[in-house]
Amino acid sequence: MEVILLGIYSFFAWLIFGKLKLLPWNFVNKVITVTLPIVGMILLFLLLNIVAPTTSDVRAQNYVIPIVPRVTGQVIEVPIEPNRPIKKGDVLFKIDPVPFEATVKAAEATLAMNKVKLVTAEATQRGLEDQLKNATAKKAALVPRIDLAKKRVEQFTSLAASGAGKRADLEQAQSDLGNLDSEFLAADATESQVKQKLSAKTETGEIDEVATAKAQIAKSEADLASAKYDLDGCVHRAPSNGRVANLALQPGVRATQFATMSVMSFIQEDNPWVLAFYRQNEVRYVEAGNEAEIFVKQYPGRIIKCKVDSILWATAQGQMPLSGNLPNTAPVAAPAERIAVRLVLDERDRDVFLAAGARGQGAIYTEHHVAIQILRRVIVRVGAKLDWFVLQHLGALLEGGHH
Repeated sequence: MEVILLGIYSFFAWLIFGKLKLLPWNFVNKVITVTLPIVGMILLFLLLNIVAPTTSDVRAQNYVIPIVPRVTGQVIEVPIEPNRPIKKGDVLFKIDPVPFEATVKAAEATLAMNKVKLVTAEATQRGLEDQLKNATAKKAALVPRIDLAKKRVEQFTSLAASGAGKRADLEQAQSDLGNLDSEFLAADATESQVKQKLSAKTETGEIDEVATAKAQIAKSEADLASAKYDLDGCVHRAPSNGRVANLALQPGVRATQFATMSVMSFIQEDNPWVLAFYRQNEVRYVEAGNEAEIFVKQYPGRIIKCKVDSILWATAQGQMPLSGNLPNTAPVAAPAERIAVRLVLDERDRDVFLAAGARGQGAIYTEHHVAIQILRRVIVRVGAKLDWFVLQHLGALLEGGHH
């Protein structure tokens, strides 16, 4: 673009001084003609670096998820291949499920046994309630019979004393009263015993046996859910779209569930981070939502449209350590003093695969002096075209040609 501008300027200078001879070609005009484009280009690019800052340090970064199995066991299958696209939900590896299936069956058996205990306990509670009703009813029925028996004993006693009654009748009446008293005492004892058992109820109105059985069922259900969860963990699936770069896991390996012992590293491809690093004075006008363009060597000549998501206003050099020591002011190497700007891909380029670690260049277009930003767009596109050329061994090739 600079060459085009200089060409246009040179054409008009030739037209004015050479072709039309509108001005004399003297020393003063020569100095002005040569100096003017230099000063103009310097001022233009100084302003352009502020309103449309560019950077040669654009990086594509992705989340790397350490894959740790939920359970410990022997790996029996690894159906994926390294460096191949993996969809969310695809199986990464499988662990031998036999011991976990046995745990599930044992938990199911325990749950069934505890349900039987609950049925028995509820039946016991209903039986106690029936016993209480029967004992109370029996006591109520015995009271008038006992009163009647007492009156008969009194009558037969008077008759026997006057000689008008038989001694045998008195003894029979006394025997009947004794039997009724025994039945009343037995019913009263049964009632007290049942009441004592029923008095030991929980807040829900259940006896201890029923509450204990329900608690055992709840624990068995939790154990069964945990066992099924572990069994489900024998099949580990991809958490998102991505790929595994270096796959060392093989069938026969014993995988453990410790967080520090991951079996593979999963590179997430959804929502990659694109960071553009700028000097601190270059981002003065940059705001969220500004248009941006990047190009990476992975796709020579292609312009990838982006938008500014945010400016990361925090770097490691600005972190204050939490300690009781005074800040160290000893001379250290000068920090890079760069500020990272996060970019998000536009909808049209959302499916572009950016390898983790891909590097490139780019520019951000602010809302200031939009008219001159066309120059930056042209420069960006020219730079993207230059990525077609691989100049790595060009020097050695030229050197060999001289020999």
